[in-house]
Amino acid sequence: MSSSAPIDYAALADRIHTWGRELGFQQVGITDTDLAAHERYLERWLAAGYHGEMHFMAKHGSKRTRPEELVPGTLRVVSVRMDYLPPEVETTKVLGQPERAYISRYALGRDYHKLIRKRLATLAKRIEDEVGAYGYRAFVDSAPVMERALAQKAGLGWFGKNAMLLNPQAGSLFFLGELYTDLPLPVDAPFDSEHCGKCSRCQTACPTGAIVDDKVIDSRRCISYLTIELAGSIPEEYREAMGNRVYGCDDCQLVCPFTRFTRVSREDDFAPRHDLDRASLVRLFAWSEEEFLARTEGSAIRRIGYERWLRNLAIGLGNAPWSDQVESALRARLAYPSDLVREHVRWGLEQQRRKRERRIASDVDAPAAPERSA
Repeated sequence: MSSSAPIDYAALADRIHTWGRELGFQQVGITDTDLAAHERYLERWLAAGYHGEMHFMAKHGSKRTRPEELVPGTLRVVSVRMDYLPPEVETTKVLGQPERAYISRYALGRDYHKLIRKRLATLAKRIEDEVGAYGYRAFVDSAPVMERALAQKAGLGWFGKNAMLLNPQAGSLFFLGELYTDLPLPVDAPFDSEHCGKCSRCQTACPTGAIVDDKVIDSRRCISYLTIELAGSIPEEYREAMGNRVYGCDDCQLVCPFTRFTRVSREDDFAPRHDLDRASLVRLFAWSEEEFLARTEGSAIRRIGYERWLRNLAIGLGNAPWSDQVESALRARLAYPSDLVREHVRWGLEQQRRKRERRIASDVDAPAAPERSA
């Protein structure tokens, strides 16, 4: 397009939708920057302390809810979503096998940030080839951006009772990304209707009762927060409820009726690595720090570090059925040079000891088999 020719922004918006789908995004929407209603919600949420130790949620002031303050000149936001569930991945089956480690399905493969940011950069370049130089900046869960709020306004879905963005054709197992731009593009209609109705499966299924109200999460109770964001000791009141969930939690998404519409991802980067979709707790707990760093290279898991990895696994082992193998694995870490790890190892061993004693008592109390006559 000639730099002197006027830009047909409606036609450009249509092309952006098409280009986005060609780049592997399942949906593309365009919205303005007015997040006033969401700003009031965020202020109430922060005032209640529901963000816990996630101080970054309050750190940037109104830049999170006013895109034009984060990136001056921003007029529109292009919001995209990409499905991440890889094919043939076991989900609820693993939750029912307490000797295995459950890792949130989004974290089984390579870190999504780079892939989606690269696709957004390609989209931005296509726009530049069409209209010439313009202002833009791409984000993928990497800055103070109200991703779900922008996606809802761009027509990508509605807020479920678990505060996740739900799409009627895709559930909630997808990533979001944004392209802030100074182009005055026409906007898409927001997704104003809600389809949860009287369903409360997500609230009932939450192991720790973290969904404290409709669309309100107390992060301090959420297993995803406890296993990923919390730096210190996990409160004992939540440890048993964690079960074998050692990195994140998908329960509120897995029970959602709309999850059945989830489509598997075509992206090779999201395929599980090192059998993380079915690995045993004992095997992962035996990884050395060098193995952890090597096997989580390019993975979202690496951000929690080896110490928290062992902390989470120690809880999972404590919750596992009793076995000599599990006890031995925990005892091997009793002298680990970290107070945090040792504390959780001791807790895990105490849980195993109680189960062992209950098993012994059960065996003693069991009636003897009748003697068979010769």
